[in-house]
Amino acid sequence: MRNIQVLPRPLIECVFALADENEANIFGLTFAIALMAAIYAVPAYGIQVHLTGGLGAGKTTLVRAMLRALGYTQHIRSPTYTLVESYTIRNVKDAPLSIYHFDLYRFSDPSEWEDAGFREYFDARAVCLVEWPERAGSMLGVPDLQIVFDIQGKGRKLTARAYSETGKACLVQC
Repeated sequence: MRNIQVLPRPLIECVFALADENEANIFGLTFAIALMAAIYAVPAYGIQVHLTGGLGAGKTTLVRAMLRALGYTQHIRSPTYTLVESYTIRNVKDAPLSIYHFDLYRFSDPSEWEDAGFREYFDARAVCLVEWPERAGSMLGVPDLQIVFDIQGKGRKLTARAYSETGKACLVQC
């Protein structure tokens, strides 16, 4: 794969040890609350989060827990085959919030991201959660947050790095 992205030094880095799926769901709740607070605290109303880790590491589990914590009650599908799933959270600060969940696992070349027409989703009024961001190379740009998932037995270690003030505001609340 070409077009590899090198990220700058993060503003802040935090490590979270999650013993099991229950702790992952609790972290999803905490993360959702912190994410919403960060979005409203920093003038840029939107955030890009890269979720990195192997198959079965918990990326989609975290997204589901986060969406549930934000009050989304409908079925939450993995975007493995559709590439993107969109959700609207209506109970957020008098205005609906768009959340886009991407899964780029099926991409074999970074140019596929551009060809898919995803750029329009990454506007200032949306939360973009991207699984397998490395498959898009440098096309996505620097994320506000990167969460790296490592499997440790039945648990997970999450290493979260903030690359923007919005990402930093989120991490300090987790």
